[in-house]
Amino acid sequence: MNDDQALVSMNPGSNSNGHAAALGPPVVATSSPSQTSPAPAPLDDELVAEILKGRGLRGWLRLAQVARVLGLFTLYLFLDTYHIRADFNRRISERRREAAAGKDLLTRLQARAREALLAAFDRLVRTMRLLVFRGHEGSDKKVARLEKQALWLSRSLINLGPTFIKIGQALGTRADLLPLAYVKELATLQDQVPAFSTAEAFARIEAELGRGLQECYAEIDSEPVASASLGQVYRARLFSGEEVAVKVQRPDLEKIVSFDVAILYRLVKLTNRFFPRANENADWEGMLREFHLTVFEEMDYVKEGRNADRFRYNFRTWRVIRVPKIYWSHTSRRVLTLEFVRGTKVTDIEGLRARRLDAVKVNRLLVRTYLKQLLEDGFFHADPHPGNLLVLDSGHLAFFDFGMVGRITPQLQSQMIDAFFHVVARDVHGLGQDIINLNFLKPGVDPETIRPVVERLFKVYLNLKLGEVKFKELTYDLAEVVYEYPFRLPANFTYVMRALMTLEGIGIVTDPEFSFFKTAKPYAKEFMLRREGRVFGKLILDKLTGRENQTARVEWSRVWKLTKMAAQMYLDSN
Repeated sequence: MNDDQALVSMNPGSNSNGHAAALGPPVVATSSPSQTSPAPAPLDDELVAEILKGRGLRGWLRLAQVARVLGLFTLYLFLDTYHIRADFNRRISERRREAAAGKDLLTRLQARAREALLAAFDRLVRTMRLLVFRGHEGSDKKVARLEKQALWLSRSLINLGPTFIKIGQALGTRADLLPLAYVKELATLQDQVPAFSTAEAFARIEAELGRGLQECYAEIDSEPVASASLGQVYRARLFSGEEVAVKVQRPDLEKIVSFDVAILYRLVKLTNRFFPRANENADWEGMLREFHLTVFEEMDYVKEGRNADRFRYNFRTWRVIRVPKIYWSHTSRRVLTLEFVRGTKVTDIEGLRARRLDAVKVNRLLVRTYLKQLLEDGFFHADPHPGNLLVLDSGHLAFFDFGMVGRITPQLQSQMIDAFFHVVARDVHGLGQDIINLNFLKPGVDPETIRPVVERLFKVYLNLKLGEVKFKELTYDLAEVVYEYPFRLPANFTYVMRALMTLEGIGIVTDPEFSFFKTAKPYAKEFMLRREGRVFGKLILDKLTGRENQTARVEWSRVWKLTKMAAQMYLDSN
């Protein structure tokens, strides 16, 4: 597919080539500041003890405050989806009853006792659900209560500060998991976070850049144009005439985030101690460590600028993608100056329509960029919420905020491509092996013991149409396997999954029929063919020139699959 054809404008009279050419060749900055913050110390008991040292009572009060908000939020979600969980419990109960039918009297009595306890628990939860929501499933009263809870959650996260606003922004993209009222309210955290004082912001600019404000900018607005979890943005103009955005970090941000991460670490430890099963199927400690590293990288604006330059370089041949230019002479660890770009949010359907831009085409372009990031570049924008994505009037897609990025090793890329091969070929056995290769099993488990379960599970869901799979229901269908067998989400998949789920959330908002996998399929094949073709070509060349690696060999079955895939793509396009 020609990248020039990916422009999303519906106006046949627009001249996109002239605008794209004006962007100029993307260049990776070679004169960027060398002062970047050191990597944070590993998150462990020793570091947490040091952070919380001397804050005994304050630390415990903060822990109680955080636990209260997260606990109530978890309870509300549990009650909202209880009808699905209850159906799951009923299936498990029936299975146990059938298993106990032919057993001895004691076993049958134990099964009946479990059923009685489950029935009592069910009545208790349904009563609590009715009291909390003041109405039954689908009633106006329940909808009103969900909206009230969503407002409470949003305000609570704002009160808890930057770390939890960041978490709320991520939750606000999970339309597949949260009630619609929650998604709508949490979406406001993307660009409606309370600002800090302009006087503090201007003082920080002067301190960071080492000169007076009048020496830095020809003009700068007195009010921020946007305020986010970690900083806020002002419109300004350089003496050379360029209109720029000046991003300024919140005061004492590193101390605040360090304290909050330490509190969350203690909370995870307490949860694991008293509810050990909570960490069985998700590596919460690993995910928190991943968040700790990533959020500290995000607080270093020099790193963010370099990430933006690298992203721009990776997309240097994609004229439809726009990354704002970084002005390194006006950038430091806590102040970032970049090109000011105006556009429409990717989720603003009415705004896109008014500018004759097609939201469905925007989605397809966005998915295609992420396949390139994941399968080709191994470097991806890890926070693609709507506030970080704008569509220009020309149809170009602009990416912002490169503080949170993810990296994928070539080995993981290869494993992900293998998994896609197996999905396309409906190779259940191969998919079972992929789960094992991608470390979705707990350490020390014999893969052969669970391979039949994995294969049986995939056989069911691969035969369904994508639109027939409902994520919430799927969660409880998988629960029978997840709780019985040793599966867990690897920490290194945290930001990959977050980015993909965010994209799916954006897609659902702009197109109710949107399916990430269905949209991605033709583009993923294209990237796979290109990548695997390069690998195969190099292998053949090395063999012909005598430079081959003795351990490398041509996998002819893989070559055959590539050939069939290429032929099918050719036939589909003609």
